[in-house]
Amino acid sequence: MTKQKAGESSMSEQLLEIRDVTKTYGRKKNEVVALQDFNLSIAKHPATITTVAGESGSGKTTLAKLILGFESLSSGQILFEGQDLSDVNHKQRKAYRRNVQAVFQDPYAVFNPFYRVEHVFHVIMRAFRLADDKPARRKLIEDALNVVGLRGEDVLRKYPHQLSGGQRQRIMMARAYMIRPKLIVADEPVSMVDASLRAAILDVMLRLRDEMEISFIYITHDLSTAYQIGDQIYILYQGATAESGATTEVIDHPKHPYVQLLVDSVPAPDPGQRWDTDIELPSEDELDGFDTSGCRFYPRCPHRMEHCLTHRPPLYVTDQREHLASCFLYDDELLAEVRRETTGAEGQS
Repeated sequence: MTKQKAGESSMSEQLLEIRDVTKTYGRKKNEVVALQDFNLSIAKHPATITTVAGESGSGKTTLAKLILGFESLSSGQILFEGQDLSDVNHKQRKAYRRNVQAVFQDPYAVFNPFYRVEHVFHVIMRAFRLADDKPARRKLIEDALNVVGLRGEDVLRKYPHQLSGGQRQRIMMARAYMIRPKLIVADEPVSMVDASLRAAILDVMLRLRDEMEISFIYITHDLSTAYQIGDQIYILYQGATAESGATTEVIDHPKHPYVQLLVDSVPAPDPGQRWDTDIELPSEDELDGFDTSGCRFYPRCPHRMEHCLTHRPPLYVTDQREHLASCFLYDDELLAEVRRETTGAEGQS
């Protein structure tokens, strides 16, 4: 199998490039690696939905904060339309913030409860000088609300607590769309709304992608919604990419043992079948004694080898060129060597 080189891309024009990004917290002995050597690229055209999935603590939200500029990089680069974000002036930084918007997990926390809903639109219009007069401002707001299936007369004069979670989240989508960004970072946007509203919000994302040419980074722990709307997927495990590729390919044919475990834990939609979603974890003592210089999934992996304990696997191309897995099971040379050593040991015995 072939290893992917860091920063390698099949397209020359990229909207967003994340190159070997690492984020650590703490110092030396107490250092925690939240994200390690992460790579991602999103092409300018066509607009796409790129999913970043994983368990809690896998580094998903850290990645979102780095992209949005809420956290600084420990190492690596983030480039937007070829411009390194660590080397931009104030004007370029403001342009970036206009082009890259965010929709967060909790739609209520974003609102000021003392202001009516229309306030969130007025704030953003003043910040980016989107309209010159009241009729133009009103039309801009109405157009944005129509895109997400809402009407101004129904929501603008209300207070946040008077709206449902689904309405609040769609308003945040409308607010982001009103600026006409090129990319929206959506961090768990449907995790705090019920199932009846989830589909409506996902449909808004699809429409913004297909009709408005807005790309998304969709951060989630839910593989079922990722499967519904994602074009590409990156699955993280303890801050590192376990597997990436086309969403349907990765979820239908997972290659990394961790991703196989995740997919197998998703309940089958069959009321006659018992849901068995228990995932066996190693003991805390086993995890405490694990050397993180090797594969981070080693304590939980059913296929672990001695080599995995001391070496961190790169991303290997599997059976599809864009389908990558960080696992030594796809290193043909290593597997051949392990087989020779095993055969030799058996012959001596």
